Amino acid sequence: MPTRSATYFVYRTPHGPVTIRTVEDGVTNVAFGDVELEGQRHPSELSNRTATELLEYFAGKRRAFDVPLAPEGSAFQQAVWDAVVALPYGEAHTTADVARALGKPESYRSVGTAVRKNPLPVLVPDHRIVSANGRPTGAGAAARLRGALLELERHTLTSETG
Repeated sequence: MPTRSATYFVYRTPHGPVTIRTVEDGVTNVAFGDVELEGQRHPSELSNRTATELLEYFAGKRRAFDVPLAPEGSAFQQAVWDAVVALPYGEAHTTADVARALGKPESYRSVGTAVRKNPLPVLVPDHRIVSANGRPTGAGAAARLRGALLELERHTLTSETG
């Protein structure tokens, strides 16, 4: 497999710095924080566009993303991430829900592993995946951020209908 030329850059957002990594055909990584990723550190047209779309999302002005995604993962991980992208804005689902949607209801643990390895948080909205008790997955700051993003979506929906 030929090496793809990658760049990454850090952008300021309301949720702190976000590092975006891109290659010629899409966005490969989004990381919260100022993170060193593989490639050259400088902005690209695609990372700038991605940052703009993320800022629009955080402002409640965008529900879906138009940037091309190019996450690296197994065929199963890709299928899980595609299923997560298809989850409706503002709705919470479990890994069991995603496993059923994939036609593999017994694979909910593997779905959970794939969700945890998602290299594109927000763009692949893993914050819409909750535990069986309805709480955000993960722990600490990551769980609080997931909860805040789901709440942002729910608030946006409520303010549009109210």
